[in-house]
Amino acid sequence: MGKVVILGVFVADTAYRADRMPVMGETILGRSFALGPGGKGSNQAVAAARAGAETHFLTRLGEDAFADMADRIWADAGVTSHARRMADSYTGAAFIFVNDATGDNAIIISPGAAAELSPEDIDESVMAGADVFITQLEQPLDAALAGLHSARAAGAATLLNPAPAAELPREMLALCDFITPNETETEALTGLAVLTEADAARAAARLCEMGVGQPIITMGAQGAYLHGHGLVPAISAGPVVETTGAGDAFNGGFAAALSDGRSVLDAVRFGCVVAGISVTRAGAAPSMPSRDEIDTWMATGA
Repeated sequence: MGKVVILGVFVADTAYRADRMPVMGETILGRSFALGPGGKGSNQAVAAARAGAETHFLTRLGEDAFADMADRIWADAGVTSHARRMADSYTGAAFIFVNDATGDNAIIISPGAAAELSPEDIDESVMAGADVFITQLEQPLDAALAGLHSARAAGAATLLNPAPAAELPREMLALCDFITPNETETEALTGLAVLTEADAARAAARLCEMGVGQPIITMGAQGAYLHGHGLVPAISAGPVVETTGAGDAFNGGFAAALSDGRSVLDAVRFGCVVAGISVTRAGAAPSMPSRDEIDTWMATGA
């Protein structure tokens, strides 16, 4: 496949399950704990690399054990890291409380070194020869904007995953060949609620009026709405175990397929397969399928 460059964030997810949240000054016993890799940019990089793309990741880390974990995850997936290690900061981490009875969660994210990502982190030598560039909104906006400018100048297709939801300047939207918001993010950008395919069509048209090249609205179990085509259905690869990271799986898979010269429609279908397989497994980055698994599903539907 071709070359995909991703600017984004890595955080270590620390998830605690308990019957309730402790009150201030109280200590309670939890029921379980899990530590794993997170961050949309990192998850997308793992998905793209496992799907076969030459994948490069731009970010910042601290000098600590969580940074070492990130390096192991990327090496195992085949991601080429261009992470800057910051001795005076720390690698991002997330505290995730999960109510054991209801599954409801409360989250605190401390992005650490990644909060200092800036335009100077955009390495022109890395961007050279890129087929696709992806960024999100977990790092500062000026870094994402600089990445889109650099990618456009290098001749790469530009893809913005506008998560978490935020209002964006038209200058930024005009730099996006593709944008991949979910329903909530689409409403934040356009003011239009998205529940149905018809809703998605109206919102996609609005995004085009705002300067986006081709919107792709991800709609969970319904699939992905591709402007100018319609709804590409989601695939069912088995019982759903966890949907965390499904959007990242789609974005990484879509970018990998696009870098390979596939049509936009075929790349969306490819992304839906990657996402559909990922939700049958626990975790985000660990759930991303290999290229062999994706090809088998594309060929046989199983």
